Amino acid sequence: MKRTNQIEQSVDITNDESANKMAKPFLKWAGGKGQLINIFRDFYPAGLKNGQIKSYYEPFIGGGAVFFDVAQHYNIQSAVLYDINQELILTWRVIQQNVYQLIEILDSIRKTYEKLSENAQSGYYYKTRDDFNRSMHKVEYSEYNDSWVLRAAQIIFLNKTCFNGLFRLNQKGEFNVPAGRYKNPMILDEQNLVNVSKLLEKAEIKHAGFKIVEHGIKADSFVYFDPPYRPISKTSGFTSYSKFKFEDTEQRQLADLFHRLHNRGIKLMLSNSDPKNIDPDDHFFDEIYKEFKIARIPARRMINSNAAKRVAINEIVVTNY
Repeated sequence: MKRTNQIEQSVDITNDESANKMAKPFLKWAGGKGQLINIFRDFYPAGLKNGQIKSYYEPFIGGGAVFFDVAQHYNIQSAVLYDINQELILTWRVIQQNVYQLIEILDSIRKTYEKLSENAQSGYYYKTRDDFNRSMHKVEYSEYNDSWVLRAAQIIFLNKTCFNGLFRLNQKGEFNVPAGRYKNPMILDEQNLVNVSKLLEKAEIKHAGFKIVEHGIKADSFVYFDPPYRPISKTSGFTSYSKFKFEDTEQRQLADLFHRLHNRGIKLMLSNSDPKNIDPDDHFFDEIYKEFKIARIPARRMINSNAAKRVAINEIVVTNY
């Protein structure tokens, strides 16, 4: 895909050593898979490793850690990335189509922010958050336009400076995470944004729910599902990173889709929480994915507000091969 409305390139990516660095997630993301990539590679289908699989689909793109791994280590020719979170998709598409203008705006935000005192930085954060929320109803999400660039810059800034790097929207679709306290937040990682933009030349990015992946999917494809995780306890729930809930009904609908795609011969992989961490008698996933392979892998997740008490818990990986 061609980028539009680019400004003059501000880094030399042809001669600079950093041009060889791999693209990586540009947002902090709850449940991001960066820490699990080395384990996940053992679960990828053989067709991906031997070059038979040419197309990659990810219906819950989130921070995109698995996409970045697959697109840079295996010979896929195309990728289709989806998410129901329209703000997230807006940001991915801006990086794909207008990365240099985004860099310019982020650089201006960074310079302004870094000159402020700690208290003033907090005030700047909340002003940006208020501006972001107030302008939501003015955004035309259905068709790309230049106003998206500032909004994408605001999203990245808020994500890098908010508490714990959360992306959380209330029922009105407003970003409601409080300010974090960081000495030197990475508001602008220019080289990575350029690398991500280049990688996205092979991708189609869509604002859509997970069910859309069923339509038009190619036979030589690999689909990775990373839905909002099912809470493993009553106090650990985080099922809404958009204004839409993702609860047991949606988990079952996703399992039904998994079965239908399996019957069409598509290679599938899915990750989720393991309820057996808390309740050994909770067989929810073992039942809805009983026809498939279910592996349990260790993952360090923040299930305790005290960092010293955070321990490795299991997550599940479901595959149909």
